[in-house]
Amino acid sequence: MNWGDVMSIVEQKLGSQPVKKSFFQYFLPTILGMMLMSVNIVIDGIFVGNGVGSLALASVNIAVPVFSIIISISLLIGVGGGTLYSIAVGSGDKEKAKRLYTISIVLVTIISLCISVFGLLFMEPLARLFGANAETLPYALDYMRILFLFSLVLALEVCLSIFVRNDGDPQLAMIGLIVAAVVNVILNYVMLFILEWEVTGAAIATSVATLIGLIIYSLHFFKKGSGLKLTKIVWKKADLKQISAIGLPSFLSEAGIGIFVMGYNIAIAYYAGTNGLAAFSVINYLHTFMLLAFIGIGSSIQPMISYYYGAKKFTSIKETVKIAELTGFLLGGLFLVIGYLGADLLVSIFGIESNEIKNLAVRGIKLFFLGYLFMGVNFIYMTYYQSIGYVRPSVGITLFRGFILLIVMLLILPLLLGTTGVWLALPVSETIVALVLLLVARKGVMHNQLETRGF
Repeated sequence: MNWGDVMSIVEQKLGSQPVKKSFFQYFLPTILGMMLMSVNIVIDGIFVGNGVGSLALASVNIAVPVFSIIISISLLIGVGGGTLYSIAVGSGDKEKAKRLYTISIVLVTIISLCISVFGLLFMEPLARLFGANAETLPYALDYMRILFLFSLVLALEVCLSIFVRNDGDPQLAMIGLIVAAVVNVILNYVMLFILEWEVTGAAIATSVATLIGLIIYSLHFFKKGSGLKLTKIVWKKADLKQISAIGLPSFLSEAGIGIFVMGYNIAIAYYAGTNGLAAFSVINYLHTFMLLAFIGIGSSIQPMISYYYGAKKFTSIKETVKIAELTGFLLGGLFLVIGYLGADLLVSIFGIESNEIKNLAVRGIKLFFLGYLFMGVNFIYMTYYQSIGYVRPSVGITLFRGFILLIVMLLILPLLLGTTGVWLALPVSETIVALVLLLVARKGVMHNQLETRGF
């Protein structure tokens, strides 16, 4: 196997065919895989809600930041390393590509093991920080314990899927997600309804399914033309700095999900109590489904833009952004219609019996889903800047949409509008950022000549 074989995988998709065709070769398997993964997460909620109860559902939601911590580290290293890997492939630097892949895998392994040990030692304080109270704490601890034990598997699965996609194999990444989703559904049924292991069983099901996905991704190593080869570790300060810098927006974006969940948990608990927490847990499961679709658009265009950037095909980059924009608006509009027309049905599948919780969740969906109309724009431009190694704007977008504006809106809007203000915090934040990007950033991307940034 030689580097010429490696180039044949990526060149076949990005080096010689139209941008639109390449986009859909990446986007369709990626979005299908993301959708199935998000269905997988929603099914977790359905099983927990129907098999254990609404209190357990709220408790699992409190443990979501643990996922965010593990995955954010994986994205920091995986997207940073994967982006630089694609740029190196585009410019033909095989040694740098192998070096970056090796460093990324080793870093993910070391850091995830440290997270596991720290999390297991300080689980209860962490659970209370994430919003657990006396009612939800026992369930939250049961779920968190399993997540920390499997943190290495969760982290490697995310990181390797990114590199497999960057190495020209989005189809295998899709297959891994599909198989993991099916396994998770089967295991959830067995764990919750046959063995009756409650939330511990749900966490085990998710973790084992993730392990299966990781095994499937590893099949890429045996494919002819695979460029993912471990080599001797050479720690270079420049590599670590570039990986961390380029991966920072993805890290912050995922960490922002943790902030989003904690912020909403605290706000809705204050304004609507435990019933509000249960209603938000339903919305958050659905939000994960929608969010992963927009992340899927970003995951599709990142290998393309990075490769085109390395190959100095700047017109192809602009065409990629335009196609992604249209796709993002269409998806956002579809999700908004689904939320307005199907809110009652969406809530009913989670086994919620309380009318108060049902009403809170239905109203919340109709307000919350407004944010999806512009969410795609924000992910596209964050990914664009990240993919060419121009980190500052990407970090700025992530911080404003996921941290600064969201927290400000969660503080201000509920004071003015009560529970309605809680539901509107995310839509208002997303809309403000998107409008600024469309008015300011888009013009620069479409009309200014891109320049190589020295990678």
